[in-house]
Amino acid sequence: MEIRPLTLLADDERMFYDAVLDYARHEIGPHVSAMDHAGQFRKELLPGLFGLGVMGIEIPETYGGSGSSFFNACLAVEAFAVVDPSVSVLVDVQNTLCINAVMRWGNDEQKKRYLPRLAREWVGAYALSEPSSGSDAFALRTRAEKRGDKWVINGGKLWITNGAEASVFIVLANADFEKGYRGITAFLVERGFSGFTVGKKEDKLGIRASSTCELVFEDCEVPAANVLGEVGIGYKIAIETLNEGRIGIGAQMVGLAQGAFDAAMKYMLERQQFGKPIADFQGMQFQYAQLAADIEAARLLVYNAARLREAGRPFLKEAAIAKLFASQVAERTASQCVEFFGGVGFTKEFPAEKFYRDAKIGKIYEGTSNMQLGTIAKLLQSEYKTRG
Repeated sequence: MEIRPLTLLADDERMFYDAVLDYARHEIGPHVSAMDHAGQFRKELLPGLFGLGVMGIEIPETYGGSGSSFFNACLAVEAFAVVDPSVSVLVDVQNTLCINAVMRWGNDEQKKRYLPRLAREWVGAYALSEPSSGSDAFALRTRAEKRGDKWVINGGKLWITNGAEASVFIVLANADFEKGYRGITAFLVERGFSGFTVGKKEDKLGIRASSTCELVFEDCEVPAANVLGEVGIGYKIAIETLNEGRIGIGAQMVGLAQGAFDAAMKYMLERQQFGKPIADFQGMQFQYAQLAADIEAARLLVYNAARLREAGRPFLKEAAIAKLFASQVAERTASQCVEFFGGVGFTKEFPAEKFYRDAKIGKIYEGTSNMQLGTIAKLLQSEYKTRG
């Protein structure tokens, strides 16, 4: 029982979404509960994801990628989230953060070295957050020092998605603290680099199969050729990449909401009380009809932001609105679906409680809801001042 998104989708986009969703149901679905219980992604599932082409959606075919679009990347994130938001965020970070950054800011040699690997075998991670820098992202303390033909990085990162699986990390460090945020520089750090260690994996409430790890840099040596972009423009790379990443998280939250809703509707049509399916009671109908409207509204906001980004038009406000609203809808939908299941919704035998746990992170990562509201408010002020 499901409602597949048809709004604003061309035939090829709808076919792509359907193909990813079918793959997720058959290949990921049987492992979801066990991965959640273990708090670990099964790495044997990675070759299938690469084979499907969803780990390099925007990478040009000349580099071994799918040569597709940002919009399709968002569709893939949405489709996987219907089945498992943990796998969805793995795909999301790979495409909307890591690959996006390398394609936009990498030089020819970096693209030749990293894009084929990211398309075929390597998972990527995006390392910005630190103990002292969450919402205040540019308060990071990780230091990069130039020594000859190498950079040496010291410090640590926290809450890094894909940390356990990644082979390459986009690491933000400050190369000149006297310049403040204008000293921040992005580096391509490979797992095997000397002085680099992936540390503790967090034991989380939700999206438990998605690894969230600590990174430790102790005189980590990085070739000078691995500076992404230029020295001192890491802040710009971070801002622009995360702006686009918000759309991906919005897509994840839409898929999560749809997955919870699909499961609840199936149950309500089968579960009978007082001689009829509980879905027939008006009190239930009004509730799930409202949720359906909310999910579709969130989907349209995400699709609109993705279309704007793809068209090269301003999308910052739309991305913030999409991420804000989709995360609210996901949490509300997942919570209500637990109640639709009644007592069994509170057990791990049914999927509602997992969607409920998974939903909470949507209001936190890649910019909290308050940060989205602040962004929206600033842009509104600017727009209205411009209008006079």
